Amino acid sequence: MDIIQYSEDHKQFRKDSRAFCEKEAAPFTDQWEADHIVPKEIWRKVGQAGFLCPEVAPAYGGRGGNFLYALIIAEEMSRTRHTGLATALHSDVVVPYISSFGSEKMKQKYLPGCVNGDIITAIAMTEPDAGSDLASMGTTAVEEGDTVNLNGSKTFISNGINCDLVIVAARDPEEENPYQALSLYIVEDGTPGFTRGRHLDKMGWWSQDTAELFFSGCRIPVENRIGNKGDGFLMLMQKLQQERLATAIGGVVTAERILEWITDHCKNTERGGKPISKYQAAQFALVEMTTEVKIGRTFLDKLVADHVEGLEIIVETSMAKYWTTEMARRVADRALDLMGEYGILEQSPIVRAFRDVRVMSIFAGTNEIMKSIAAKFMGL
Repeated sequence: MDIIQYSEDHKQFRKDSRAFCEKEAAPFTDQWEADHIVPKEIWRKVGQAGFLCPEVAPAYGGRGGNFLYALIIAEEMSRTRHTGLATALHSDVVVPYISSFGSEKMKQKYLPGCVNGDIITAIAMTEPDAGSDLASMGTTAVEEGDTVNLNGSKTFISNGINCDLVIVAARDPEEENPYQALSLYIVEDGTPGFTRGRHLDKMGWWSQDTAELFFSGCRIPVENRIGNKGDGFLMLMQKLQQERLATAIGGVVTAERILEWITDHCKNTERGGKPISKYQAAQFALVEMTTEVKIGRTFLDKLVADHVEGLEIIVETSMAKYWTTEMARRVADRALDLMGEYGILEQSPIVRAFRDVRVMSIFAGTNEIMKSIAAKFMGL
């Protein structure tokens, strides 16, 4: 029996999302990669088709579904051979802060646009001198009456160019406890004092816009604070389970696509008068890669099922995040070996995947941090 049991609605959702990706995304991804950005219009198409923020309640335009819809979208989007249309970041990482912790006014104002694609979101935590260590964050938020004055800089912000709304993590400079000083604020595009810096040129994820963001005397209404003042760190910790699970999904589905591509290549490419797949060395490599990918899929499906049930699996998702992303790197590297000279050609989907998979070990906390979390809970 499969670990995950899909309803008929899930199955129809998969058919619809696959058809959408084949028509509206896959034919254009090479151009998006060349442009180093996806057009905002594709976000609207995804939203209008019903594939953004499936967990948002129907009262705000969403489907009110469970996390299995997020898994389905990630799987189908992986078939488009690109990572630029980062719907998982928007739907499964950023928007849940609003839907879970935002005020009713905030939900009514922003969630419908997040669902239909009119609003693209980003989250700004990483800074030039503060990555995974949130306690050393330098961006400040000074609340003055009914306004908040934001000052600081953020970098490596995914969706940084396209975003219409960014959730900014900032600290109260008067609070000595770094974990009680952090709050989350919504900043809209066009707010005075909010500017974009460089559109960063990356090794991989070419079509995913990544940018620097700057806040200088950026004043927003205090009602743009998500939740209570000083609760930012707690909110971030509560949502890390889903963020790391989403990253693990990315690792597994990427490895699955690479395995499909390299297996097809070995079966249909001849060397010495017979397909590469008939050579024992290639057979052993493909069997070993397939074994790892299947192990990753089984681990992932169990965690997704547990997450849907509302179980606390912080340690397990930390383990899955590090292992699946490193497994995907191993699969990509070995697939390039099997490609031979064709492995240097840009036309090969494995070349793009090899570049794209490398940064996954850094997303949502580095893999070293994931291991430290696991070690702590293991009492080591």
